[in-house]
Amino acid sequence: MVDKMVAAQSPIRPLSLIKTGAKARLVRVDAGRGLNNRLAALGFVRDAEITVVSNGHPGPFVVVIKDVKLALGRGVAHKIMVQ
Repeated sequence: MVDKMVAAQSPIRPLSLIKTGAKARLVRVDAGRGLNNRLAALGFVRDAEITVVSNGHPGPFVVVIKDVKLALGRGVAHKIMVQ
């Protein structure tokens, strides 16, 4: 119950703003149907835990979701809203 209270108080922000090494929980994807379906097929579904492996500028935006390491474009990472 405490985890739900803490999660309810943390702000919703784009995945692209999360620092390297931090974990976040997916809230929603602010994109069209095509991108939503593609990300869902990769495991980006509501309440999925995402770990940011690399968020360097310049360089790839790398995350781990469901034990799979993925590189995302920054535009896509900005459309993924997390808490």
